[in-house]
Amino acid sequence: MKTAPHFTWDDLQFFLAVARTGQLSTAARQLRTSHATVSRRIDRLEFALQVKLFERNPRGYMLTGMGQRFVDTAERMEQETERLRSDLTAGSAAQRGVVRISAPEGFSNFFFTTMLSEFSARYPNISLELVTIQQIMSLSRKEADIVIVLDPPKAGPYFTEKLTDYHLQVYGSQDYLASHPPVKSRDDLPEHAFIGYIEDMIFAPGLDYLGDIHPRIKPQFQSSSIFAQLTATKNGLGLCVLPFFIASRHPDLQMVLPDEVDLKRHYWITCHRDLRQSPRVRTVIDFLVDAVHRNAPAFLGHAPA
Repeated sequence: MKTAPHFTWDDLQFFLAVARTGQLSTAARQLRTSHATVSRRIDRLEFALQVKLFERNPRGYMLTGMGQRFVDTAERMEQETERLRSDLTAGSAAQRGVVRISAPEGFSNFFFTTMLSEFSARYPNISLELVTIQQIMSLSRKEADIVIVLDPPKAGPYFTEKLTDYHLQVYGSQDYLASHPPVKSRDDLPEHAFIGYIEDMIFAPGLDYLGDIHPRIKPQFQSSSIFAQLTATKNGLGLCVLPFFIASRHPDLQMVLPDEVDLKRHYWITCHRDLRQSPRVRTVIDFLVDAVHRNAPAFLGHAPA
């Protein structure tokens, strides 16, 4: 009679990679191995446990009920392994590895990327992955280690800290404002062309702000990209609500109704509570918090006294 093999921690890593991605090929890329190796390790784990963990179908690998329960156990073991590795490794040697950050396009492109050279000089052994796609990355599925959000998670095993408030105003290019009727009050704003987000693609409630300025504003040009909105504004397509830390870099943009229109939003930094203890994740969080605080005037900008 053939004896079931014992499974190892490596088997659990293969299991978690497939559970989180649903695809052998994607898991293989993450683990830097072959499709066939991943399949063989999953088969070996199921044989060792004498239980079916996945349903195989043309769309990929779907967890069975028992597989879903096993995810919780495997993730606890993963977290304990991470803690043990952190405890056994001291000092700067612990500050190594890859950290994936998910952040809004504006924060990423107009602030965080300007700090990368400083970060790399201080922490050369930490590699960063920056995700700016317009969606919420899942912390529970470990799609990102750290997430910058406008609205913090309401529940779950997460560490969350406010990074900063930031202010937004209405801007127009000098050419646009010179060739259109003056804006003397909020009631003049609906008579102007506006630039904004695509309504059904707004991924965070905090970005739905045109109605806060005037209920009759209807954007003439819409984009899911803040960079595209900025470019359209600079090219004189219309007025746009922009964060001060972005618009203030462009002297050709002029603030409209600066004493009357001011919006405040917030950036929060969050990660899975267990990852907060990882030296590399803790290092990145501490760096981000410090960098934002050092640049507070850029975010607070035209904040009223």
